[in-house]
Amino acid sequence: MLLTLDHVTVAFGGLVAVSDVSFSVSEHEVLGLVGPNGAGKTTLFNAISGLARPSKGKMTFCGHDLTGIPIHKRARIGIGRAFQVPQPMHELTVRENLIVAQHFGTGHSNPGKIDEILDLTRLGHKANRDAASSLALTEQKALEVGKALATNPRMLMLDEVLAGLETNGKRAFMQTLDDARQRFGVALLMVEHDIETISNTCQRVLVLNFGKLIADGSPEEVFRNPEVIRSYTGGETA
Repeated sequence: MLLTLDHVTVAFGGLVAVSDVSFSVSEHEVLGLVGPNGAGKTTLFNAISGLARPSKGKMTFCGHDLTGIPIHKRARIGIGRAFQVPQPMHELTVRENLIVAQHFGTGHSNPGKIDEILDLTRLGHKANRDAASSLALTEQKALEVGKALATNPRMLMLDEVLAGLETNGKRAFMQTLDDARQRFGVALLMVEHDIETISNTCQRVLVLNFGKLIADGSPEEVFRNPEVIRSYTGGETA
């Protein structure tokens, strides 16, 4: 297994945002993480990537206990993350953004890998343009994924990267992610509100509600689960 969570709880004072969650992610898997607003999805992502500290439980990645490991060291053992709101580094070109991310995640330079990522994300024609001012939203999101890929991850965490894109843009972006998965051999762990995208993309889906894991299975199984339906509708199922 790449990632294993064993009874992980994340609390902020008296507020329990994630409660006793256990699951694993295997090599090359495409795993969706869904749930209503406030279910604890981003908090769980933050715990895995190092932005939040679990109050209970254990997390391991490729055999490494993640307890106390800082963010940059998590990147160097293979955890990459792309955020919902793109964060290009100002006054740097697209290529320079990728180079900085690569040094952060790997500690060295690999120009060939940068060129490969520019080709994959279709940003080669803007490689030497200012990343903060010259990219459309879809391109900014592609750069966000490209930066995560530049850290040479074994697992890529995607936090609502499709937010704000129209239907055709979502399909094109998901094709890019599938290409990345096949080319670089990464597993994908993705938070996404678009159920159709999750159903068409993910091999397996986890559902959180009020911080608890209420379902784990194939998209077909999960989205027919009465407890999952109630978590979204707040009502009873037929």
